[in-house]
Amino acid sequence: MITLTGFADEVSFDLGEQIELLTALGIRHVEFRSAWRTKVLDLTEEQLHEAKRMLDAAGIALSSVGSDIGKIQITDPFEEHLERARHAVEVANFFGSPYIRMFSFFIPEGEDADAYRDEVMRRTRAFVDLAEAGGVTMLHENEKDIFGDIPRRVVDLVTTMDSPNYRAIFDPANYVQCGVRPVDEALPEVRPYTDYIHIKDAKASDSSVVPAGEGDGQVRELMRSLHADGYDGFVSIEPHLGEFDAFGGLCGPDLWTTAYEALTGILTDEGIEWR
Repeated sequence: MITLTGFADEVSFDLGEQIELLTALGIRHVEFRSAWRTKVLDLTEEQLHEAKRMLDAAGIALSSVGSDIGKIQITDPFEEHLERARHAVEVANFFGSPYIRMFSFFIPEGEDADAYRDEVMRRTRAFVDLAEAGGVTMLHENEKDIFGDIPRRVVDLVTTMDSPNYRAIFDPANYVQCGVRPVDEALPEVRPYTDYIHIKDAKASDSSVVPAGEGDGQVRELMRSLHADGYDGFVSIEPHLGEFDAFGGLCGPDLWTTAYEALTGILTDEGIEWR
């Protein structure tokens, strides 16, 4: 049975309001990306303790630390960012999170991503060493404009790292925005390496993000395929239906609920149970 989670910071900047909606919808996990207008890896020690107290009191656990690790230019200095990754492992262990969401570096505009492969692999290996030492798993998201934006390079990353502590996230909208058919083209390649699902949908015509099932993300086909092969991991709601800033797409509780209902409507139609 799949487990629902989500980026609740798109509900509100306030963690209390995030928790309120998750509780109302019966969601017992969160992909913790930010609170109080602060990214999770920039929260003070006092804020981290307060966040844990609030989440524990509500019975909500972290499915993943929604970090921005790897979301820098491949040409940027690395050592300070590696320290940020080290802190991400500390934060994951503090919250008891099994996973850290991360990326594989932005490629300079107009340049060939494959030309930077060796440096991407070197830096990613440093991240994976930290994950292995800390007993957590880093999950690579197929973000537009990074090295691992298309299936071929996602597979290259995961197979080159060859570690149980480095796996893939499948985000259908991101594949749409890269001109890839998520289920027809991406899923057959990356499914063996995928341990976590993000749910947002997008239109191929203009890359706009829409509720699940309303775009070209093949979300219904994705959930049907995952159900057929026994997927029982996290499915994370990432609405991206609101205004975008450094913390994501703030959409408020109503549009967040719309995203939830769009996904659960598909699950109900397909006879897929969730918790």
